[in-house]
Amino acid sequence: MRKVNVLEFVSLDGVIQAPGGPEEDTSGGFAYGGWISPHSDPVSSTAIRKQMNMPCDLLIGRKTFDIWAKFWPQHNDLQNPGTLRSLTLQSHVVRFR
Repeated sequence: MRKVNVLEFVSLDGVIQAPGGPEEDTSGGFAYGGWISPHSDPVSSTAIRKQMNMPCDLLIGRKTFDIWAKFWPQHNDLQNPGTLRSLTLQSHVVRFR
């Protein structure tokens, strides 16, 4: 059996969102996108990079999948280690019925 490790960006009031920009997900009138960027620092960046470089599969939600599906076709620079890593990981999309 495999473990599920969660790497999540969550604010103290429970907002969960990736460290994208304000326009990343405005569904439902959400106007606070990009909230995490001003709070990142070298310590958190190092921890996230370390976690993302470990052997893993990605377990992502449907909304994340939809955002990535639009993003990655325009960002396919295989010389960029982050891009190469993201494009080569096995991804599993989770959805609720």
